[in-house]
Amino acid sequence: MTSVARQSATKTAKKILPDLPVVDDKSIDFETIESLFFAYRDFVSDPDAILAKLGYGRAHHRVVHFVSRRPGMTVADLLGILQITKQSLARVLKELIDSGYIRQMAGPADRRQRRLYPTLAGRELSLALSDPQSRRIAHAMEGMTADERATVRRFLEGMQKQTVAAPHETEGAD
Repeated sequence: MTSVARQSATKTAKKILPDLPVVDDKSIDFETIESLFFAYRDFVSDPDAILAKLGYGRAHHRVVHFVSRRPGMTVADLLGILQITKQSLARVLKELIDSGYIRQMAGPADRRQRRLYPTLAGRELSLALSDPQSRRIAHAMEGMTADERATVRRFLEGMQKQTVAAPHETEGAD
C-alpha cells in the first residue's frame, strides 16, 4: 500500500463531528434529567441482579417482558417495539429459546412467520423481574391521589411520544 493510499484510508477513518448547536444551559432542566437518570438506575437494579445470576442482561429482560405481555407476537412486532435490528435480537432470542424461556412457532397462516410465546419458566421469570419494579412504583405513588397518578402516567406517555428537534433544526421554520 502506498503512503498516499494509507493516508487516504486514515482520513476516511476519522470521524467528522457535526456542528453542535449553541445552547443556553439556563434553559436545561438538569434537575429532572438527573432525577430520570437516578430513577431509571434504581428501577432496573432489582431485575439486573436477578438477570446477572442467569448470565443475562437488560436486552433479555425486554424480550421476556414483551413476549410475556403479548404472547403470539411476531418477531417483526418485537423488533418494532424494541426498535433494534434483527441481528441485535437474534443472539438474545436464541439464548432465551435455548434456555427454555421462550418458544418460537411458525404462524398458522404463513409458516415463514415466527410467533413468540413465553414458556411457563419464561412467564415466571417475567413476573419475578416485574414484581420488584411494580413494588417500587407502588411505593413511589403511595399517598398520591388518582389525579396525581394520572399526571405521572401522562408525563411518562409524553416522554415516549415526544420527538425533539435540535434548536438549529427549528430556526427559520416559520
